[in-house]
Amino acid sequence: MKVLGIETSCDETGVALYDSEQGLLAHTLYSQVAIHAEYGGVVPELASRDHIRKLVPLLRSLLSDSQTRREEIDAIAYTAGPGLIGALMVGASVARSLAWAWGIRAMPVHHMEGHLLAPLLEPDPPPFPFIALLVSGGHTLLVRVDGIGAYQTLGESVDDAAGEAFDKTAKMLGLGYPGGPALARLAEGGTPGRFVFPRPMTDRPGLDFSFSGLKTHTLTTLAQSPGTAHDKADVAHAFQEAVVDTLLIKCRRALKQTGLKRLVAAGGVSANRLMREKLERAGAQDGFTVHFPRMEFCTDNGAMIAFAGCQRLLGEQSAQADVFVRPRWPLDELSPP
Repeated sequence: MKVLGIETSCDETGVALYDSEQGLLAHTLYSQVAIHAEYGGVVPELASRDHIRKLVPLLRSLLSDSQTRREEIDAIAYTAGPGLIGALMVGASVARSLAWAWGIRAMPVHHMEGHLLAPLLEPDPPPFPFIALLVSGGHTLLVRVDGIGAYQTLGESVDDAAGEAFDKTAKMLGLGYPGGPALARLAEGGTPGRFVFPRPMTDRPGLDFSFSGLKTHTLTTLAQSPGTAHDKADVAHAFQEAVVDTLLIKCRRALKQTGLKRLVAAGGVSANRLMREKLERAGAQDGFTVHFPRMEFCTDNGAMIAFAGCQRLLGEQSAQADVFVRPRWPLDELSPP
């Protein structure tokens, strides 16, 4: 089965072709970072309009570069949510229109299921069951994964997601957009131990997260320091350490609670170098394996959507005939195909 994947949930337009026998055939991605940078964050209306401009040309380029004829495509998978409603509607409308014109099926895909399954695109994919840490600008989740659609949320953020906290803290430090990678780069020059930030909600039972207090702590620390470039690097270092340690503590707790020995980390923040190093080090110490998607599949992309849609279609899940989008869509509501 050959599936065309379309991702337009936020500020990246991604398309890909996935074959159930040959694997990933081709993929391409267009980022809107330059458009939103002057505003310091994503402007939904601008995101939607740019998806409209870029999606069809990207699809044409993908099919041409991969030498794929439309008659060879068996189905289309598209991100149906969660995400920005206007951006989602662009991808859903194009996917349903092409499916109707070509006489094939269109499968709506949950954006976070795409991230969760992205490490399965790697040459050595983790077998089920495993614990998934999903960390992005909009979500921070710990999920037990027993199979496609068999998900149990063990913990989530009660306020800001980890990626959102990174971006907002970066803005406090006067860094550009996107803030997360900029903060991580600044943190590399920071002095370890000069500032020690709290590890929120790790002193009590449970697997939920809270990062809003770290932003307040950052603001207070900055107000009490001279505000030099070195001060900002030290604050960035302390902030990043606190977030990564918090994620690590909760991952270890989830693995111990479930007795599982495999951890998957996915989503935009899974590209963070410090987080990868600390999780791998903990895995070597505790005896669990850690699996990440390759760097290009940490952020939003069409490959993960094509793959997730293909798995559901192979499970004989029926595709919907209408244009289906859900800006808010709990992962727990999914069921096996």
